[in-house]
Amino acid sequence: MANYKPVATLSYPKLGEKITQDTLYWKHYKSPIQIKEFGVVSKIDFSPLAPHNYAVTASTRIHIYGRYSQEPIKTFSRFKDTAYCGTFRDDGKLLVAGSEDGVVRLFDIGGKAALRQFDGHTKAAHMVGFTSDKYRIVSGSDDYTSKLWDIPNATEIVSYREHTDYIRCGCTSKLNADVFVTGSYDHTVKVFDARTERSVMSMEHGQPVESMLLYPSEALLVSAGGRYVKVWDMLKGGQLLVSLRNHHKTVTCLCLSSSGQRLLSGSLDRHVKVYSTTNYKVVHSFDYVASILSLALAPEDEMIVVGMTNSVLNVRHRKPELKKESTSKRSRRRLAYRVFVKGKDYMPKQEDIFVSKPVKDHLKKYDKLLKGFQVSKALDAALEPHLRAKTPEVAVAVMQELNRRGTLKNALAGRDERQLSVLLTFLLRNLIEPRFAPVLIRVAEFIFDIYLPVIGQSTVIDKQVLKLQELLENEMDYEQELLEVLGMMDTLFATMAVKKSTTVQKDPANGVSRGTGLEQSSTTSC
Repeated sequence: MANYKPVATLSYPKLGEKITQDTLYWKHYKSPIQIKEFGVVSKIDFSPLAPHNYAVTASTRIHIYGRYSQEPIKTFSRFKDTAYCGTFRDDGKLLVAGSEDGVVRLFDIGGKAALRQFDGHTKAAHMVGFTSDKYRIVSGSDDYTSKLWDIPNATEIVSYREHTDYIRCGCTSKLNADVFVTGSYDHTVKVFDARTERSVMSMEHGQPVESMLLYPSEALLVSAGGRYVKVWDMLKGGQLLVSLRNHHKTVTCLCLSSSGQRLLSGSLDRHVKVYSTTNYKVVHSFDYVASILSLALAPEDEMIVVGMTNSVLNVRHRKPELKKESTSKRSRRRLAYRVFVKGKDYMPKQEDIFVSKPVKDHLKKYDKLLKGFQVSKALDAALEPHLRAKTPEVAVAVMQELNRRGTLKNALAGRDERQLSVLLTFLLRNLIEPRFAPVLIRVAEFIFDIYLPVIGQSTVIDKQVLKLQELLENEMDYEQELLEVLGMMDTLFATMAVKKSTTVQKDPANGVSRGTGLEQSSTTSC
């Protein structure tokens, strides 16, 4: 018994996501902070100036939050109905917002009352923004019109009515103060120049447009609507560059990282996708508990803020970078390390006497029970909750050892309802795993052989047996479908691999043999 060999647990490769630089970068955020708002969060906008406070538009209020504050440091509540699209000006001193009553209001960050009110829309104004010259405001409304307003005089400059449905999103050019873009539920994206009477460019998105943004160079425009995110080349007259469909539900918001190298999209499917702007592949994904309506990134990607339909604001802060230790501390630690590993590379000589310290092997609980031939208790020890949940391969290894000894049937027999339920639960979770299937199928056969006479006496066991039967039937159906697909693929590959026979014809005039078909033989002279 002194030479007992512990159960050998096979190690299997872990199946996980590929670790990339993007994975490390976007996972470097702290646990999220949840802030309850008064209504659904429809818009989040960061101030361009330090300390980069952000405005949250929800219900009839616009809250201004500080970087680490969980309570609003300022509130604008002078709205008769729902507020929309609270947006900062480039200097961070003014904020503009639309509303359900169609009035566009301009606020001073230092005050509470509206500085200006722009009346002209007959329905809700969902889209507002400042032009790059800071003296004009663009607005889009459910009355199908987009308007340009003069801030000093509080007057309308120009109005366009080219859309045939609600205007719900838009953006202004940072390079040209006269250019702005609007997106509508009529499936179109239109580019306007205030110096002209009509739109200068129009793109067909194909779905109601929910969000849009311009790249910093403004050579590319991104629109989101339905399940699609589309990128348009502005320098080629609005030519479609790429169409992305990585969400399962409507895409509601877009955002660019501070470097402009990553594009983020939020959707009603509760996911935020991060795309590379070089190849437009998804490089990372965030999961949330509710459908997403708004999304914003702080400068330098210090914060990612998401607004959801359950009126919760989800805020994640980037973890601080760890400071490197001083050179003196590192040098002292190196000296201590050298002391501890001194002699590790020493090569013993012939006259040296080697004294080895015996290392005692500590057996696991199930190994001790197997050593004492307590097979049933050993199986129970391998099926303890922490083992069967985290390391099911241990329980499978014990079952395999019992089967090798020929005592597996004895270990499975004589179990009460609770113990048998634990076994069946383990089978339900792991039976279809390819790495465990050969052993667990044998275990399932033994269980049915032993307990078949008592099936029907326990409702709990009966339900688990029915689930196990359904699981096996589904797995057999999947394998049958895979075999059919494999057969079709084999037929295709065989057809592609068949070489057409070469027909050799001889020309009696000059005695030349020629090959015809797919493989033309070389011409040889007789």
